[in-house]
Amino acid sequence: MLHDSVVPRVDIPQRRNHSKQDGRIEFHIDKDRRLVVVKFGRRTTMEDIANYAQHLVSDPDFKPTFSEIIDLREVEYLNLEANDFLKLADKIDPFSMEAKRAFVVRTSVQSHAARMHKILRNNRNIEIFRSFEEGERWVLL
Repeated sequence: MLHDSVVPRVDIPQRRNHSKQDGRIEFHIDKDRRLVVVKFGRRTTMEDIANYAQHLVSDPDFKPTFSEIIDLREVEYLNLEANDFLKLADKIDPFSMEAKRAFVVRTSVQSHAARMHKILRNNRNIEIFRSFEEGERWVLL
């Protein structure tokens, strides 16, 4: 569950939901805290992630220097190949290298995906956490 201070409840219109089949993606941009929180659904594909990035970039509230919390804890099926990881890191990722990024994971598959992104972005501003609260604390330092 996402921390209520970061992401409003489902019935609040500020939440942006973008879904394709069961690859539900929810994100919220908090301009005041310069933070994006995204939560990926059970099945996540390269197309889902690219669509999220496209929606994010087209949102007037988004700035590439904002921090991001990526909640992967619900992801059970992650259909990404080696070339997909490279494309995500090099071409699709809309965040600047200065942006702090916290991946929140539950499983080894989720952790592996987060580590791959961190390595390919060659970025010290990306960390991996087991709880949303830990990731939020680190991002907002």
